[in-house]
Amino acid sequence: MLRTGLAAVSGALAVAAFAAGVVVLTWLPPEPTSIAAPAPGSLPGENAAPAVLPADSSSAEQQRPGTVRLPDGATARLVRTELTDTGVLPIPRGLGDAAWWGAKLGADHGAALLSGHVNWEGRRGPFDELWRMRDGENVSVVDARGGRWVYRVDDVVTLPKETLPAQAARWFGQDGPHRLVLVTCGGDYVGGTEGYDENRLVTATLVTRPTG
Repeated sequence: MLRTGLAAVSGALAVAAFAAGVVVLTWLPPEPTSIAAPAPGSLPGENAAPAVLPADSSSAEQQRPGTVRLPDGATARLVRTELTDTGVLPIPRGLGDAAWWGAKLGADHGAALLSGHVNWEGRRGPFDELWRMRDGENVSVVDARGGRWVYRVDDVVTLPKETLPAQAARWFGQDGPHRLVLVTCGGDYVGGTEGYDENRLVTATLVTRPTG
């Protein structure tokens, strides 16, 4: 079923409190068109503008640098995002963009968190596919140099939003084994600052590094 309404709304969802301080995901409504994004800080709650990255590709062999590709072919451009001084992690406004925070690809430890919108005004975003992903499927990330990193899904869970903060260290912590964690919203649309009442989390383990 296509989830309608705002995929994400202005406001903050506290998801973690660990060594780096309190991490807050700020979900902003995606841009309705492909026009240039407003300057940082020009909209309420906005602290970072999307990076300019190559367009998506429909072919796995031609996957563009700076993108993540999900098992059924949905592709999102990655926007490397850091915490603000107040511990906010902005989610890019582009429906086809995903925030990337935390560990680097292939790091020794810690979660590489990729977070994106599920939909906007009836249009599915790439991360809508998280709701259909299963254990054993592959997620590929192509870095800025064109190197392909393949992660295999080993855990798919749905959590009520209000329970995520207490579990944040488990999912997003920068200690423990390296993993890729993809997050989006879903469930019932409740409006207000919550948007949807659930989060979908997909965790994957690195299986293939770039060659050469």
